[in-house]
Amino acid sequence: MAKSIELRGFMELSELFRERGWNTPHEVAVSGTMTGPELLALLDVGRERVEVIFVNGKATSPEAATVAAGDRVALAPPGVPGPYRVLLGFKKMG
Repeated sequence: MAKSIELRGFMELSELFRERGWNTPHEVAVSGTMTGPELLALLDVGRERVEVIFVNGKATSPEAATVAAGDRVALAPPGVPGPYRVLLGFKKMG
């Protein structure tokens, strides 16, 4: 069973990945289930830098996200252009 998540960063977060020397996707070891804020703390990524966390293709706020080993996760920063917000599911978040 997988003991890691597959992580991607969009827009300026992809630049952060490059600065840190992380591959895309970046494999992150996890033990058990963690919340979005716990994931951001593990990654040392400030909450203000992430508007949406995608978990297995579903957009959610960082506070509502739950991540477990085997998940495909992506981080999206504030400022994603309008049409993409609807297409990616930001608009449907609750």
